[in-house]
Amino acid sequence: MRIGIDASCWWSRRGFGRFTRELLKAMFSMSNDHEFYLFVDRAPEPDMQVPGVHIVPVSISKPVTEAAVALGSRSVSDVLSFSRAASGTPLDIMFFPAVYSWFPVRPGLPSIVTMHDAIAEHFPEMIFPDKKGRLFWTLKMRLARWQATRVMTVSNAAKQEIEKYLGIRPDKIDVVSEAADPQFVQITDKALLAVARKRTGVPADVRIIVYVGGLAPHKNIPGLLQGLVGAVKRGGLDDVHLVLVGDIKGDGFHSHFEELSAIVDDEPDLQGRVHFTGYVSDEDLVALYSDALALTLPSFSEGFGLPAIEAMACGIPVLASSAGSVPEVVGDAGLYFDPNDISQIADAIHLLASDNEVVNALKKKALKRSCEFTWERAAGLTISYLENVLR
Repeated sequence: MRIGIDASCWWSRRGFGRFTRELLKAMFSMSNDHEFYLFVDRAPEPDMQVPGVHIVPVSISKPVTEAAVALGSRSVSDVLSFSRAASGTPLDIMFFPAVYSWFPVRPGLPSIVTMHDAIAEHFPEMIFPDKKGRLFWTLKMRLARWQATRVMTVSNAAKQEIEKYLGIRPDKIDVVSEAADPQFVQITDKALLAVARKRTGVPADVRIIVYVGGLAPHKNIPGLLQGLVGAVKRGGLDDVHLVLVGDIKGDGFHSHFEELSAIVDDEPDLQGRVHFTGYVSDEDLVALYSDALALTLPSFSEGFGLPAIEAMACGIPVLASSAGSVPEVVGDAGLYFDPNDISQIADAIHLLASDNEVVNALKKKALKRSCEFTWERAAGLTISYLENVLR
């Protein structure tokens, strides 16, 4: 089978970029029966240059990872450059690891498009800062949905959201999962942990709860901050700090960093207790996970919640919203709260920071749970879905 793959998302620093990289690497390593044709807009990475993989360069005016974002738009000529490249390549099927970089393919060529969630349709006012971005996104989604032979997503919760907000029949949606990169393992070396704290601006002598992700409104960080205030007022949390890891400018997507900063500045119980690190290297991220009380994901919705798997692989539990996919992913290795209920968020933070028995029990479950997710399994499912389309 000759599989065309839109690999332009490979260079994204967001979750769908990591999904693209790890899934494709696993697909390349486990399949000897298929040929892969990667459509790229940058010089290929070493992990792409392996037997059975053919690089198809596409010349465009602006890299997809800079243009296909909430605050930008791709030119029609750039999109058509990808379409022409795919039309000129002998393919049996086309695979898109993310709908963000989708482009039309020639009539008659079957395709699978990965839609990681339907958050943009569920909470459009939280995703798009202006009407132009929302219009371009809506048009792209309609075209991608119309042309796709099948849709793939990363959790059953995301599947239900896609069915409800995009109107795609459930029998047309296949589900895979995500996993932690092998580098995400528990670090106990105190020197390494101290270096990571210093590089990221986190005080050395405090306990930390870590958030990893974008600073967009649907992530519900204001609710998390209010919950932390409530927990602090109950006492016993003087040394508990919150570390917000994520690109302050949004990496091309909607960010409300200024609003979050104002909340912190205006609340005495948060001043000096909340740390915005900006983008953090994987090396430091592994250390921050390993050194934390827990990871928190307070979002109104998540398609999968990859930081949850990464954190559990580093031996820490997850403090998360009960909405979206995270309960499905984390199982009994987490504490959950209604993202709309500040008192529940405060209860969960206070319990986590004051009950060592609960934390230790969750840590054991976290490591065990993380082992259930592998990129090899995700790659095997993806290849089987591609094969089924051609059957």
